[in-house]
Amino acid sequence: MNACTRCGECVSACPEGILAIADCGVVLLPEQGECSFCGSCAEVCEEPVFATDLSMSHIFAISNDCLVQAGITCMSCRDACPEEAISMQPRIGGPFVPVLDQSACTGCGACVAPCPANAIHAVKKELPDA
Repeated sequence: MNACTRCGECVSACPEGILAIADCGVVLLPEQGECSFCGSCAEVCEEPVFATDLSMSHIFAISNDCLVQAGITCMSCRDACPEEAISMQPRIGGPFVPVLDQSACTGCGACVAPCPANAIHAVKKELPDA
């Protein structure tokens, strides 16, 4: 992100309205909606800020703030995920627990806004050992 000049062109070009300019450069606002990987941000950016394969450098993780930890049934993250990267694992004596398949998560953020507990946060994608 050091190449970002904070010009704001990507923010204006984003049809989803999920980009903003911060002190560190452009940031994703997943609580505003999901990335559709349309590429509009990369098309207007004159700097090497966006990956050419339109991949994210993060995935999302579900924290212990998830409602199921309090015994409340919720499947909003699973229902919102377009990649079906979140499944629900049955457990005895409580609601099903969301399980994220990290290899299927695109980092689009579709699961973030629907979460009533604000329990889903971006984490840096682990790179496979070379």
